[in-house]
Amino acid sequence: TIWLEPGWVAERNSRGLFRLRHVSAALARQTCSSDLAPQETGPRSSMSPITSQQDADSRGSLRDPSIVRGANHDDPTARDPVLLELFCQRLSEIATQMGLMLQATCSSVNVKERLDFSCAVFDRSGNLLVNAPHIPVHLGAMSETVKRIIGQCGPFVATDVFITNDPFQGGSHLPDVTVVTPVFVPTDANEIPQSATANVEPPAPGFWVASRAHHAEIGGITPGSMPPFATCLEQEGVVLRNLKWTTATGDIHPAILQTLRSAKYPSRSPDTNVQDIQAQVAANAVGRERLLQFVAEWGWPQVAAYAGHVQDSAAEHTLALIQRLPHGRFVHTDQLDCGLTIRLVVTVSERGLVFDFTGTDAARDNNFNCNPAIVQSTILYCLRVLIGAPIPLNQGVLRPIEVCLPKCFLNPLGDMSSESVHSLRDHELPAVGGGNVETSQRLVDVVFGALQAAAASQGTMNNFLFGDESFGFYETIGGGCGATEQGNGASAVHSHMTNTRLTDPEVLETRYPVRLLESRIRFESGGRGLHTGGDGIVRRFQFLRPMDVSLVTNRRSFESPAPYGLRGGEPGERGRNLWVKRGGETVTLSSSCQFKAEVGDVVEIQTPGGGGWGSANPDPSRPDPAGQVD
Repeated sequence: TIWLEPGWVAERNSRGLFRLRHVSAALARQTCSSDLAPQETGPRSSMSPITSQQDADSRGSLRDPSIVRGANHDDPTARDPVLLELFCQRLSEIATQMGLMLQATCSSVNVKERLDFSCAVFDRSGNLLVNAPHIPVHLGAMSETVKRIIGQCGPFVATDVFITNDPFQGGSHLPDVTVVTPVFVPTDANEIPQSATANVEPPAPGFWVASRAHHAEIGGITPGSMPPFATCLEQEGVVLRNLKWTTATGDIHPAILQTLRSAKYPSRSPDTNVQDIQAQVAANAVGRERLLQFVAEWGWPQVAAYAGHVQDSAAEHTLALIQRLPHGRFVHTDQLDCGLTIRLVVTVSERGLVFDFTGTDAARDNNFNCNPAIVQSTILYCLRVLIGAPIPLNQGVLRPIEVCLPKCFLNPLGDMSSESVHSLRDHELPAVGGGNVETSQRLVDVVFGALQAAAASQGTMNNFLFGDESFGFYETIGGGCGATEQGNGASAVHSHMTNTRLTDPEVLETRYPVRLLESRIRFESGGRGLHTGGDGIVRRFQFLRPMDVSLVTNRRSFESPAPYGLRGGEPGERGRNLWVKRGGETVTLSSSCQFKAEVGDVVEIQTPGGGGWGSANPDPSRPDPAGQVD
């Protein structure tokens, strides 16, 4: 039931959309008179019920094209706030339906159960348009992948589907396999196909859809494809570079399985890889079909125009955020457990927002290097959080932003051209497995620390991997969130750049030779303060057969900072990694480690808490160590 205040009339069209019109109270009462409404014996409410579809049709008001084409029916491409919201929601729902198809049809635990995947829609240029509420580190980086395919793989046809996981072509790390599909839409509304198989192709795609899923095994020197001590990309697994999914006859391209099986460190589960890629292809097909239906309903000119309006609106929200932020120059540094330091200077002014990473450490021969797409993804996520309005995560958010990213471990190849990158072999490219997960998490803490927006969260994804020559298992483990001025940090959750689940205990123990002994909140691990940081997690696993085990974590070392507090809040507790051997010996493990566990051995992972915010007894003379302003 929908009720209207006196003086308003609602009209509904054949699609079920409502248009509100303000009229005089007398006219509203006349429109909703007793001969149009159900007979009532009691007194009428002061609020008038909406009239029926039949009543509205009798007045002919639903014939008004502005109801379905925007307030300015002379120019349906003009921006209308109501239609803007409708278009945002419709496009977001398309990405959500893609995700549901991917989850329903995939075979791996990491995708089906942990939901370690993302789906999104991109405009004709490859700019992120809308996303489903999936994994932030995927979503902000996928645009670069789509743009590289646009620049390198054309011309395109409607049957094209591309597969890539190249971290230096917009990817994140090798386990994150991206499937990209062009969506051809006719420019003439009268020629719009009614299904995704219609053979109507304009010169270039009107949209792109993409899905990125973390494959828990894709080769490398250790099971799980995230070796803690990899020194080059080749050691981390199989590289798929813009491979086509099918041949001209529609068969699965033999190059895919051949690449998965013939690399120097091949995948241990190539059939599972192909099955999950099939699920991603199916998800993209859903997105393609829904977009064509959308264009069929509204017409290509209007849909194309609103693809721009959606990004314009996001840019306006960023500009409004810049006006709310204190203007000045803000500095924050943080250090990973391996010793790599991130230095960020954020400058806020009337001209915009500048993120300058000058002074960040150079790349090293470890796997915590990342690429510019990950840095962009992190900044996009942070801005979206600070905006605080329900807008889609899209490229428009970054329009008023400038990023200065010199050659460093966040950009190990510097300004090297695509041609020069292509000339490098996999053993010449830096390892990046931990950069996607660990460095991205720490980048969020650095951005929020510079802007004094939130205390540090756990600053790690607590990557836990095990397996043998036949399989690889992978999961990330949640922890504590940093407190803010508004309240306490959340406890025992995946935060920031990861948005996955813990593996369900029954699924874990059914599918893998392991027993989950304990999974609970790590109480009192959050930093104290006026608002307390969130608590971490304790998770204990016992192995039922010999396993190769790897951990890639952070916030463990006492030589590196704990999760910082803000405004006098205390830091959160560091995490701990323990190996309890079958004979009873307990070994404290380092942040990144690799070992062979025997039957009966137990691994206990205690994840960090979040930092606290504020002090119950603030001392104005005490400086806040988390951020510097000049």
